[in-house]
Amino acid sequence: MATEAVAKPRTSLRVGVQKFGTFLSGMIMPNIGAFIAWGIVTAFFIPAGFTPNEELAKLVGPMITYLLPLLIGYTGGRMVHGVRGGVVGAAATMGVIVGTDIPMFIGAMIMGPLTAWIMKKLDKVWEGRVKPGFEMLIDNFTAGIVAAALAIFGMLVIGPVVKAFSNGASAVVEFLVTNGLLPFTSIFIEPAKVLFLNNAVNHGILTPLGTEQALANGKSILFLLEANPGPGVGILLAYMIFGKGLAKASAPGAALIQFVGGIHEIYFPFVLMKPIIILAAIGGGMTGIFTLVLTGAGLRSPAAPGSIIAVFAATASDSYFGVALSVLLAATVSFLIASVILKASKTPVGETEEDSLGAATSRMEAMKGKKSSISSTLTGAGATTAVMAGPIKNIVFACDAGMGSSAMGASVLRNKIKAAGFPDVKVTNSAIANLSDTYDVVITHQDLTERAKPATASAVHVSVDNFMNSPRYDEIVELVKSSNTEGTADAAAPAAAPVATAAPAAAEAATPSDILVADSVVLNGTATTRDAAIDEAGRLLLDRGAVDSGYIDAMHEREESVSTYMGSFLAIPHGTNAAKDHIMKSAVSVIRYPNGIDWNGKEVKFVVGVAGINNEHLQILSSIAKVFTNKAQVAQLEAATTVDEVLELFGKVNA
Repeated sequence: MATEAVAKPRTSLRVGVQKFGTFLSGMIMPNIGAFIAWGIVTAFFIPAGFTPNEELAKLVGPMITYLLPLLIGYTGGRMVHGVRGGVVGAAATMGVIVGTDIPMFIGAMIMGPLTAWIMKKLDKVWEGRVKPGFEMLIDNFTAGIVAAALAIFGMLVIGPVVKAFSNGASAVVEFLVTNGLLPFTSIFIEPAKVLFLNNAVNHGILTPLGTEQALANGKSILFLLEANPGPGVGILLAYMIFGKGLAKASAPGAALIQFVGGIHEIYFPFVLMKPIIILAAIGGGMTGIFTLVLTGAGLRSPAAPGSIIAVFAATASDSYFGVALSVLLAATVSFLIASVILKASKTPVGETEEDSLGAATSRMEAMKGKKSSISSTLTGAGATTAVMAGPIKNIVFACDAGMGSSAMGASVLRNKIKAAGFPDVKVTNSAIANLSDTYDVVITHQDLTERAKPATASAVHVSVDNFMNSPRYDEIVELVKSSNTEGTADAAAPAAAPVATAAPAAAEAATPSDILVADSVVLNGTATTRDAAIDEAGRLLLDRGAVDSGYIDAMHEREESVSTYMGSFLAIPHGTNAAKDHIMKSAVSVIRYPNGIDWNGKEVKFVVGVAGINNEHLQILSSIAKVFTNKAQVAQLEAATTVDEVLELFGKVNA
């Protein structure tokens, strides 16, 4: 018990630092392009640049003083409270900018999220209490008041505190450089990289301090303390020559990805497989930093990702030799140390290099806290056959608007996962534009997968062409079973029963509505094409007074983006996310086409037009999904001779 009590705080502290580092990284990384833009302008047009130009050099000061901190403040605020948080975060960041005379990156990382968090909490206080018609007035004035107050607070309090911290940190760095101690920072930085703890140091301290140095001196050594690709590629080269099995076979591809692609994460499993090899990374890192100190070399701006291409693109004009030598010597020393270790060590009895690498990759993902987007490069694992690093907790269906097709698919899979005994697994739907890298599994239509991947790189991605009854759903259920193994199913099974029995009681208690009425049901549609069927379904909604004519146009726009064909002879045309203003009330129209319609190469016999206000569309789509996942009910719909039969089958839509 004592051991367990000690271990838990240590783990939670590491996870907390990881999350904090990831949050800091999330504010910096989206704005690296702006840092590079500033670096290019600086490199070319300052007096010591490639092509000095006094007029164009005027861009340098405002970009570093105003543009970059404001972008960081906006991004941090947006991460906490959407666009509204971004706006108040950027406005409040002006306070710390004006209150100091140094680039206020750290101040922006404080003021952006802090102001957005306060705004979010205040919005919760009066949520649902504002009288209709006053929402915009209240929203705008509260945002303005909060932004103004926090800007003043930032100027008078946060700015001076951050400046004092920055001056102290700069003095520490200067002390390390002056006394030749800077290379020893690798003792901390290299293990931190492998443990995913580096972001807090790199983006919280080194990037702001490095940028301040670059503004004063035209370059900074701090940008290359963590980004140097030499130590990692040296380890991978050693595995290429002295490794065995899968590790040896995977090392060349991993080296290319790490050195040219800049994804350092890919060499972490090779270190975790033989932890003593961290000495190679430390030795290489120390050598690289020592070389930079001796040659006085540095970068103009951050190199992200840590690719050799990005490193040289950010290298100061007088530092190409020093930077190249730093990378070369770091790789050489790392290679030599790793080679000695690999030659001297043996694979444990009964364990192959393939087993070791697979286990190390799993440990890496467990430390990271999510699926690694590059792990399959090492292990060859398939997207839906491997066991996740941890239990699956969040699954998201993503589509263009985050309404119709994704909500339908989420409802179908949610029922399957509950039936399998995992009711605690959260299955939601979202617009692709609103995705964040917080999901374990992301499901998209096959035409949208590439759009979803950049925002959710760490998730397992599953592509489907049929939201209603895709065979991939069974694969996902199996993935949940294999990943949530440690007692999850047994613990969850008893909880599943009340869910199944509570639903009918809730339905009986609900007051029927008029979402679907007899006038909106057509047993024999007249349309013969997809577009005509969308018009026919839309006109029924229009005749009900549920939508205006603009919604029908949005239904066509949605269809051109991604097909609303669901499978089981069903299509559910609906408007885009931007068409919400065209909806007056929730309504559904149902049209049957006995002879079928060609819907982008799929046969459709039922067209269900959907318009939902607020979140009512989720319940509507869930009810429709329950009808069309039941083959017997689909057969009843095909055989129905009266409108009342259809209304009875769709009864829960009105619940």
